[in-house]
Parts: sequence; C-alpha cells; structure tokens
Amino acid sequence: MPDHLTLISHALCPYVQRAVISWTEKDAPFVRRDVDLGKKPDWFLKVSPLGKTPVLLVGETAIFESAVILEYLEDTQAPALHPAEPLARAEHRGWIEFGSAILNDIAGLYSAPDQAAFNTKVAALRTKFGRVEERLKAPWFDGDAFSLVDAVFGPVFRYFDAFDRVGDFGILTDLPNVAAWRAALAARPSVQDAVAPEYPSLLWEFLRDRGSHLSRLIAGQPPQEQPVAA
Repeated sequence: MPDHLTLISHALCPYVQRAVISWTEKDAPFVRRDVDLGKKPDWFLKVSPLGKTPVLLVGETAIFESAVILEYLEDTQAPALHPAEPLARAEHRGWIEFGSAILNDIAGLYSAPDQAAFNTKVAALRTKFGRVEERLKAPWFDGDAFSLVDAVFGPVFRYFDAFDRVGDFGILTDLPNVAAWRAALAARPSVQDAVAPEYPSLLWEFLRDRGSHLSRLIAGQPPQEQPVAA
C-alpha cells in the first residue's frame, strides 16, 4: 500500500465514518483532513467530482465514493473484512447498499418539512429495519466476524442516539436483534473513535437548524399545519 494516504473528511459525514472504521479495524495509517462542505475550497472540488466526502487521496490519485474506498482498502490492506466466499461477499455488498438506502431515508426523515412527510420516512425506515432484523446473526451482522456491513451500520445508529433525545418514533421498537447489534456497535472501539468528541453536539445543532419537522420537535414547537386541499 502507498505510504501517503489522506482521507478528505467532514465532521458529520456517515460515509466518512464507515471508511474510518474500516481503517481502524485494519490498523492502517492515514491522515484525515476535514473540509467545510458549506464553503467547498477549490482544491477539494478538483479532487471530488461530485463535491462530496469522503475522498481518499492515494498519492496524487483521488478515489471518491465510500463503497469504492472500502473496496480499495480490502484490496490493499489486511485483515479482510469481507467474507472470503464469493457468494457471501456479494451478499454483503448488497447489504452495504441497503445501509446506504437507510441513510438516505434518515436524511429524508430529518429534512421532512411536515409531519406527513416525516411519518412517511418513519414507515420506510421501520420496514427496512424489519428486513435487517430478519437477517442479523449475533453478535455481528453475519455472526462472530466483524465485517464491512458492521462498519457501514455503525454510523447509522448514531442518528438514533440523537432521535431518542426527541422521542420514540417506533422505528426500532420490538426489534431485539437490531437492539443487540446497535449496542455491540456502540461499544466497538473502531466505531467510537470514528468521530470526534464534539460529534454529538455538532449533530444535534445540525438537526436543530434544518428548519424541518424534526427541528421543530427539537425546539418544542408545534407541528407545521398541513395545507388544505383545494
């Protein structure tokens, strides 16, 4: 593996976190450099065609998209976090994409402008986590070995640490396998160390200032009235 590896990061990005978790599990050296996505510098836009984090700089070569970065680390750094058997490895890749779909729904939840849109995302997330509940094997996603799927879901549950401060939306209710997995991930050193100590307060401020239905719940404001159909 090349010596000079720089991960272009953002303090709140869950896709950055999954790369950091993988790196930590592999005990691989790297440099982490945060950027302000609200004021993207020119040098960042030159290496990130999509204007998103994470980006991995391998020397002067930029690798973007978190799934690609994870695969690069698998190709270049032991120990492997993917299963060795091709079919199992392909299945895990599918669940990594499922984890990304859950993150998209979470973004829809915290950005929902009103209660109706919020409830739609609650239902979508409840359905997806029901599928996860059926597939889980203890203590990790696929049994005894920590995998990239586990690395992907560690950042997912951080949002629920914040949501739980607002209320119980029923997304993870009566899902004992998910609850046990969430607790195991929260206790994993690589997951804990993927964010800075100020992460919880930064996330709370981010959610509070979205101008969304969730933001109003955080502020203790009444829900936004629904428009009356003509």
